[in-house]
Amino acid sequence: MKIYKFGGASINSLERIKNTGNIIQQNAGQKLLVVVSAMGKTTNALESVVNAFFDGRKEDALHLFEQIKESHLTLVKFLTNVHWQHAENQLKDFFTEIEWLLHDNPVRSYDYYYDQIVCCGELFSSSLLCNYLVEQKTNAIWVDVRDIIRTDNNFRDGSVDWNFTGKSIGENIRPLFDKYDVIVTQGFIGSTDENESTTLGREGSDYTAAIFANLLQAESVTIWKDVEAVMSADPKLFPAAVNMPHLSYTEVIEMAYYGAQVIHPKTIKPLQNKNIPLLVKSFLDPTLEGTVIDGKTAKKLPPVIVIKNNQVLIQFKSKDFSFVEDKPAEQLHNLFDNIKISPNLSQNTAISLLCCFDNKEEKVAQLAADASDIFDVELEKNLSLITVRHYDQQTIGQLILDKVVVLEQKTINTVQLLVRN
Repeated sequence: MKIYKFGGASINSLERIKNTGNIIQQNAGQKLLVVVSAMGKTTNALESVVNAFFDGRKEDALHLFEQIKESHLTLVKFLTNVHWQHAENQLKDFFTEIEWLLHDNPVRSYDYYYDQIVCCGELFSSSLLCNYLVEQKTNAIWVDVRDIIRTDNNFRDGSVDWNFTGKSIGENIRPLFDKYDVIVTQGFIGSTDENESTTLGREGSDYTAAIFANLLQAESVTIWKDVEAVMSADPKLFPAAVNMPHLSYTEVIEMAYYGAQVIHPKTIKPLQNKNIPLLVKSFLDPTLEGTVIDGKTAKKLPPVIVIKNNQVLIQFKSKDFSFVEDKPAEQLHNLFDNIKISPNLSQNTAISLLCCFDNKEEKVAQLAADASDIFDVELEKNLSLITVRHYDQQTIGQLILDKVVVLEQKTINTVQLLVRN
């Protein structure tokens, strides 16, 4: 049994839904559990609905949601014929979930409403795909993942209850493979013990695939993307970037830690624990080799480049010229925890601590204000953080050409350069 995960780009049009259906049909004989994201741009559109609703603009929220409804209902007409009534009714049931909420007034937190509304994007897309597969005579069934994956009530970043979820998969998913070749479900979402929808964090669909793989002891997980393989850099920024046919779990964890947008950081651990290989393949051309990620050491890797723009450097300097180690540093890290912000790079001198953050303006402003009681605080914005794994001097020289290096940190395998353009 294998796990396939399809992201929003793979199902963002009629043609791509059919293409995804073809990939599944060609491999359905080996038993597949298919994890599906929301269609491209649907999550953003649903976020706009949440914002309007929470701001008290009920009519705007309903109008925006009507547009989302119509786009999905239109696809039903082109994807199904014999089963169109069932497909349409299933979508309308999901629509009712949201409309019932939108006619009320917000009395709970923004994050709560975000999860109740945004989660429906995955319900819509997976329903469309499964009904298309059934229309094409694939032996498939749709499952609501909220009945399977249990989380806590930390809305927008739910933590999985592995014991409950494992038992649920054993009781509700395994037996379905006796009757069906393909199980279609959703990524990104789960539910609390009170049946309130939760999400696992942005890009959490990869993590969902890893959860199922771990608990089902899957043969492999394949993430289908619109790239040929995992690449050494963003090809839009670096045309000379190359495909990497093999990577280790460790290498991918390092890449994710430094900000590479290829694999969700939480995805690797459940796979590594069971030694389940992760494949990254192109849905545009499934014949391409792609990338295999497993426990074997990757050899002769090229320089791997990760760029994070919109960075801010904050210098926390001791007011009385005392060392920043021990108590002042502990106080500062407590502030990080309270504000829920973490540095991408940090470096200390005798009397100061330098930290680079993503410039999340509200959190940065709060951190600067709170820290000013303990430190003299200086900020510099509009910086870029360049991380290079397996660096060489030629690569570094090209990357910092016409730039000023503000901060540098180097290990045997990795160099990080905070630069001013």
